[in-house]
Amino acid sequence: MLRFGLCCIFRKEPIKFRRTTAKYIKTFSRNQQLEYLAEICRHNARALNKALRYCRDHDIKDFRINSQILPLKTHPDIGYTMGDLPLHDQIIQTFKDCGRFCKKHDIRTTFHPDQFILLSSPSSEVIQRSIADLAYQAEVAGWVNADVINIHGGGAYGDKSTSLRRLGERIEQLPEAVRSRLTLENDDRVYTPKDLLPMCRDMDIPLVYDVHHHRCLADGSGVETTTELAISTWNREPLFHLSSPRDGWDSGKPGSHHDYIDIDDFPLCWTNLDITVEVEAKAKELAVLKVKQDLINRGYKK
Repeated sequence: MLRFGLCCIFRKEPIKFRRTTAKYIKTFSRNQQLEYLAEICRHNARALNKALRYCRDHDIKDFRINSQILPLKTHPDIGYTMGDLPLHDQIIQTFKDCGRFCKKHDIRTTFHPDQFILLSSPSSEVIQRSIADLAYQAEVAGWVNADVINIHGGGAYGDKSTSLRRLGERIEQLPEAVRSRLTLENDDRVYTPKDLLPMCRDMDIPLVYDVHHHRCLADGSGVETTTELAISTWNREPLFHLSSPRDGWDSGKPGSHHDYIDIDDFPLCWTNLDITVEVEAKAKELAVLKVKQDLINRGYKK
């Protein structure tokens, strides 16, 4: 059975996640900062509960949680632990309620940290910030029972093989709460599935196969073959990504995402698989519902 995933936010539904900036709250006293951050975290935990209920009601079986669900959590000046926040126990309890809801209704949750998570970087400062952010997301993942924290390989920094070796060394040093959930995804500029699969096999790291990225940055292997190889790296339900180019495949810049999915971009070899497909489209929940209906119109049966 295909499990479709909604990524982070909504286009039409009045379900909003709040954010803030360090520049804005630096004008507050520390107590005021923590009160304000607690208010946002509490709001976001409740918004997540609403998002999951929407998913249940519309048969969307996966939700990617925004990496800023606890804003500025690891910021060097504004950062905080949960124990710093007023009524933090209530905030954590609301997240744990989300986890119980997911378990009851068979909804998967995942994380996909921001692009500044660069474990292959030669900079120790970048590595420290990256690990801190991954640890924070693993903390929330534990509350909501998320089983994926997905990252890209990062940059090549002039030597792809050396960068991949650094990536592997950093992964080995990650806390178990991160390491047990970590996945790698091919991208559209540097690392193809063929680049990442050896590390995934050797280190027991699942590959999140992004078919759009693979079509943008080909490696000589077809979609069906790569699908099989990616599935072989998983010890749980595989997670894949799907999107369509905003301006078409012949535009010269096919990397940007369209509002919706062109059903011709959905790999036929996926239709009979037990996988999660996160829909990376700007119309968000509208795009997920549309691709599900388009597949039904083409004869797909759940």
